Amino acid sequence: MNEIHTGGCHCGQLRYQFSGPLHDIAHCHCSICRKVSGGIVTTWITTPASAFEWLKGTPAQYESSSSCVRYFCRNCGAQLALVTRLSPESIDVTIATLDHPEQAPAERHIWTDSRLPWLHLDEHLPSEPEETL
Repeated sequence: MNEIHTGGCHCGQLRYQFSGPLHDIAHCHCSICRKVSGGIVTTWITTPASAFEWLKGTPAQYESSSSCVRYFCRNCGAQLALVTRLSPESIDVTIATLDHPEQAPAERHIWTDSRLPWLHLDEHLPSEPEETL
C-alpha cells in the first residue's frame, strides 16, 4: 500500500500531496535556504516528481539560482517545494509544510560548509559539505 502525505501553506491557498515512504530527509544549511525562508535551517524531503501533485492552487515560482526553482504561496509567502535542474526527476518538499511533520525526522545534514557555527542540531546525523545524493 502506498503512503499518501499531504501538506500546504499557512493560509490554505496551496495544498499538495505525494505518495511514498518518508525517507531522504535532510536539514539544509545553505545560505540560499536561510535567505528565502528566514530560518536558520530548512528541512527537505526528496520524492519522485511523478509522485507529487498540487491539489489546490498554483504556486508562485522563484529562480533562486541558475539550477533551482522554488515554489511558494504568493499570499502568505510559505516556501513549499523546489526543483533543481540537476535532478529534474525529483522534487524537494519542505517538511515544515507537511500536515504531519512529526512523522518525518531528518536523516542527514547537507551543505554543512555553510552551517552557522553556533547551530547545534541533530549532531549525531551524517553530514555532507555539499549535497551528494
